[in-house]
Amino acid sequence: MDSFYKLIEERIQPMNIQIFGTKKCNETKKAERFFKERGIKFQFIDMKEKGMSRGEFNSVACVNGGMEAMLDANCKDQNTFMLIKYLAEEDKLEKILANPQVIKTPIVRNGKQSTIGYQPEVWKEW
Repeated sequence: MDSFYKLIEERIQPMNIQIFGTKKCNETKKAERFFKERGIKFQFIDMKEKGMSRGEFNSVACVNGGMEAMLDANCKDQNTFMLIKYLAEEDKLEKILANPQVIKTPIVRNGKQSTIGYQPEVWKEW
């Protein structure tokens, strides 16, 4: 019986959605629309204005396949992207955090869960 109540408790946990992206990114706009259409409140963090903290970046990277999975190979700033690819491992994170335009968007977080890119099938499970 305890496991039943625990399951119910997990199901009714309020969502704490954060969307990291840019105002011009179409995928980010689609993610915002997904949550708005379902009446789910979210916090939008503009990567151009604020970026991500080291802790936020690391927690998302851990859940989603590491630092390399966070990089956008199709970003407009190919010079910085290529520089990051060839930097020593210990220098990459600083360069990425200083240049958030190389990070794939949107990044959607719900507590410890997170996704990179537009992934409504995952968000529906939350």
